[in-house]
Amino acid sequence: MKSLLSVFLALCGSAVVAAQTPPAANADQAVAVKGSNAFAVDLYAQLRTEPGNLFFSPESISTAFAMAYAGADGQTATEMARVFHFTLPPERLHPAMGALLAGMNAPHQGYALSVADALWAQQNTNFLPGYLKLVKTEYGAGFHPVDFKSNPEGVRATINQWVEKQTNDKIQNLLGPGAVTPLTRLILTNAIYFKGAWADQFSKNFTQNKDFHLSAGKKIQTPMMYNSGHYYYFKGASFQALLMPYAKDEVSMLILLPDSADGLPALERSLTAANLEKWTSSLSYADEVIVSLPRFKITQQFELSSTLEALGLKAAFNPGAADFSSITGDKSLSISAAIHKAYIDVDENGTEAAAATAVVMVATAMAPRNPPPPPIVFTADHPFLFLIRDNATGSILFLGRVTDPTK
Repeated sequence: MKSLLSVFLALCGSAVVAAQTPPAANADQAVAVKGSNAFAVDLYAQLRTEPGNLFFSPESISTAFAMAYAGADGQTATEMARVFHFTLPPERLHPAMGALLAGMNAPHQGYALSVADALWAQQNTNFLPGYLKLVKTEYGAGFHPVDFKSNPEGVRATINQWVEKQTNDKIQNLLGPGAVTPLTRLILTNAIYFKGAWADQFSKNFTQNKDFHLSAGKKIQTPMMYNSGHYYYFKGASFQALLMPYAKDEVSMLILLPDSADGLPALERSLTAANLEKWTSSLSYADEVIVSLPRFKITQQFELSSTLEALGLKAAFNPGAADFSSITGDKSLSISAAIHKAYIDVDENGTEAAAATAVVMVATAMAPRNPPPPPIVFTADHPFLFLIRDNATGSILFLGRVTDPTK
């Protein structure tokens, strides 16, 4: 029996679309973004049942599985397309995904956003040239022959060091002991790092310890930041939405704040791709918003196999049914684990975030103001939902919630 092991690793998010892209390519990128955002909401609906803070990068997971999808066939490919909302045909999907990722490396002023890719393959192992060319051409993955067979721990250390370097040391030890073995044959890595200052920064002089209501009957003290300024805002039936831009207004954070301390579960249940699009399009300019927001820092890691299976990705995890024959020419590969790790740090200056995904495969306009309206008060002193999005494409880079900013 053949026993091959492949690992696909990604730390990635969305990107700014390059200027002067042909209209058809722009349309394909928009479709790819819409699919990624739909998957983001689907995955959140599965993960929200876990207690506490939540944070992940849907774009990272989508991109990792897009690279695996490039080598999938049959029922495996059909299920992957459905779960990840890959609605474009492969010959258009991969160039669109690649263009979005490539755009991230365009020069940025006022913030850091970068992506790097690499392919680590067992030396002297046969992989189909067409697959290797695709991931090189569309995903920019450089080829690195390594010796998994005799030095798996050394290769694991090398890859982890590469990941740490690409994410400014924010994602460490993604591949734990035993994740790379003498049976490993392929690891695809894609890394993203984002660090942005708020367009209108909070003054540390105004930060004070205030109550954060974990629920209607329980509260804690936490550093609450304070600011007042122009923002885009929307008042829903039972929540507020606030768009907070980063420098140069190319990336922003959208915060969805329930009206009540116990309102987050209901808001989460109402979070669909259609509703999120509607809420985002309903944002309008507000002349003055008084904002109170806690500092928070979250690091989380998930094993997503059972979660993705619940969404309908079944054949890929079944050694008897998985078909990744466009990678090796046979059906010797199946996914045994899908590991994701994400990090975010939000303070007065801005946000730093990174994320990682490992897919392990084994064989087997303003209105007149007279008088001016009263200021809008946006006080995030109880659990809320947030996402970081690319303004040009609308793609969700990161998605999560804060239930306790002290943890």
